[in-house]
Amino acid sequence: MKQLITIIIASTLVLSSCGSKKEDPAAAIAKLKKERADLDLKINELEAKSGKKDTLKSIAVGVTELQTQSFQSFIDVQTSITGDETVTATPQASGVIKSILVHVGQHVSKGQVMAILDASTQDQQLAAQDIQISLLKTLYEKQQKLWAQSIGTEVQLMTARTNYEAALKQRAAGSAMKNMYRIVSPISGTVDQMNLKEGDMVSPGLSGILIVNDSRLKADANLGEIYLGKVHAGNPVTIVFPDTNDSINTKISYVAESVNPVSRAFNVQVQLGSNKKLHPNMSARMKIANYASQNALLVPVAAIQKTSAGDVVFLAEGNVAKSVPIVSGRNENGMVEILKGLKAGDKVITAGFEDLDNGTTIKVQ
Repeated sequence: MKQLITIIIASTLVLSSCGSKKEDPAAAIAKLKKERADLDLKINELEAKSGKKDTLKSIAVGVTELQTQSFQSFIDVQTSITGDETVTATPQASGVIKSILVHVGQHVSKGQVMAILDASTQDQQLAAQDIQISLLKTLYEKQQKLWAQSIGTEVQLMTARTNYEAALKQRAAGSAMKNMYRIVSPISGTVDQMNLKEGDMVSPGLSGILIVNDSRLKADANLGEIYLGKVHAGNPVTIVFPDTNDSINTKISYVAESVNPVSRAFNVQVQLGSNKKLHPNMSARMKIANYASQNALLVPVAAIQKTSAGDVVFLAEGNVAKSVPIVSGRNENGMVEILKGLKAGDKVITAGFEDLDNGTTIKVQ
């Protein structure tokens, strides 16, 4: 049988070479392959009718009958849990820590004093101002009494009042200065880190007390710009926590409009609110569902063969393998959605396809 195929192909090559025009080699090869496939099918049909069998052994294959099913694809990206409000509180002035009033894990309210710096110099200045204010107040009150008795001038009264009011303003400024020697919580939350101890020298913007508002947790991720327009606020998303074997199903809260010029990525955010199972800096994976179909035809990725003419799969038609061109779509978990080329009920060869050609005799296991 193989000799017959070889003779036919050789004859075809001779006839082709005698033509008036020289064919493109690639086109000629494609033409010959098609003719060989047609001949294989005709030979198999004739053998089936005559009751004869090819001397070659049939190739054992596994077959899956296609049925429509639901299909969903995801964008899978690394993320971590953070607080929507996470701040490090530091003093407004440089100084030495005198006392620390909170500890790690303690809940604090907005405006609560968490540490006090040594402000002895400011205390002395305020004490001196208090004495000055007391004197100026007494002079002003006496001047008022004299003025009520028509003694003294209006200028003297106005001068006494001005001096007294100026001293009060200086005292208020000194008090505000002293308040800069405290570390105050700017938000309500939990003390997450304490990077200070009594006796430390601290300055504005440097080491401080980390406060996390764990009632407003979120998950952030950065996606490559190839996903622009494919991810939107409201898309279903699953936050997976591999370390705790847990997950949360929710929706995307925010998708950035701009791409970072350095990383070429854009930000995606999921608000998680308050959850006792979650903690800031937990590692997780964000699985964003960006495509779904309820009537998909799925085949394993491995069953799709790459050819110069495009993707193909092999179907089992009786005891013969048939090569069928396809158009594939998205893939997930090793399965690919077939957009064109197949239909429900087709028997796709999903095992033993490695040695198949179009028309190869098969035996379904």
